[in-house]
Amino acid sequence: MRTLIEIHALQNFAPSNLNRDDTGAPKDAFFGGTRRARVSSQCLKRAIRQHFKGLVEQNALASDDVAFRTKRVLDAITKALVEKGKDETEATQKARLALAAMELSVKEDGKSEYLLFLGQREISCIAHIVHEKWGSITTSETVPPEGKKPGKAKKQAAQSADPDLKEALDKVFNGGKAVDVALFGRMLADMPQKNQYAACQVAHAISTHSVEREFDFYTAVDDLKPEDTSGADMMGTVEFNSACFYRYAVVDWEKLLDNLQKDKELATKGLRAFLEGFVVAEPTGKQNTFAAHNAPEFVVVSVRRNAAPRNLANAFETAIRVKKDESLTRKSAEELVRKATALQTAFGGEEKTYVLNLTKAELNGLGTAVPGLKDLLDKAILAVQG
Repeated sequence: MRTLIEIHALQNFAPSNLNRDDTGAPKDAFFGGTRRARVSSQCLKRAIRQHFKGLVEQNALASDDVAFRTKRVLDAITKALVEKGKDETEATQKARLALAAMELSVKEDGKSEYLLFLGQREISCIAHIVHEKWGSITTSETVPPEGKKPGKAKKQAAQSADPDLKEALDKVFNGGKAVDVALFGRMLADMPQKNQYAACQVAHAISTHSVEREFDFYTAVDDLKPEDTSGADMMGTVEFNSACFYRYAVVDWEKLLDNLQKDKELATKGLRAFLEGFVVAEPTGKQNTFAAHNAPEFVVVSVRRNAAPRNLANAFETAIRVKKDESLTRKSAEELVRKATALQTAFGGEEKTYVLNLTKAELNGLGTAVPGLKDLLDKAILAVQG
């Protein structure tokens, strides 16, 4: 039986520039024939992953439960080997050779060719294997001859490595039971067989209404210049907008369990951390300038079985427009409720839905209202387990 956990949120941000494009302007998109504000899924996932790090600091997650996206895996392995009593210079050489045995070459500056998304347990396991097979990792075995093209050099380095070392290292890359790798997946270009397919899909957030970019003209004055000197010493513009965003994500419970090697306790903890992070984590772009810390005011979590995912963005295909004294968030919530109930009537399916509603919008039979975030998470987790 396939179980999907879907979360929908409406979040009205004050003037802000949460997610910028290459020109520094807030990202946007055309939807339903009008320009909408947009926050990319990558930006939202980054915020959630940062929330996970906060949970580690609070001991709600273990440090081994999260992963790192880095080009500095060589440094991480070397550090672990030094902690085991190995010489730093020799540890770096052995770690470099071990990575080469897996066709993960490291450049002269000590960085990998591309960002690697590795769980802490995977890094620790690599260090443990290098430590255990210290004597069998020799320079002559894995250094490719000069003049070889990079691709051929990597293959030759891997082919000439100790078979036992390769076999041991090959078993390491299983996601390391890292919650964020299990949720968001990863691609290892040199080891496609070790790719991990995401258990979670996150949509780009879009505004429920049309937006136009606005410009803030700013000036700055030199505090130490003579008092008889007038005028600004720096000036410029910052683009921004204000928007009520519709946000959506879906988690495949069975895939999450599979990615976490059937560890149901960790999967439950990871799911709760994700749902909480989806609600409370926010992008950090230009927040020192705008301080747009505005929590979602309408959150829906549905636990659905044997049904296809339902992104409700089409509730806003026709851009929301409000009259004087009307709440944009509340009207958006009413349209969301209307679309959700219409799709449920048309397509059916088993579902349990819980709603955190601060907008005073009428739910019209959409799920069960809950008073707070903790209640929302508790009921969602119980529905998954039931």
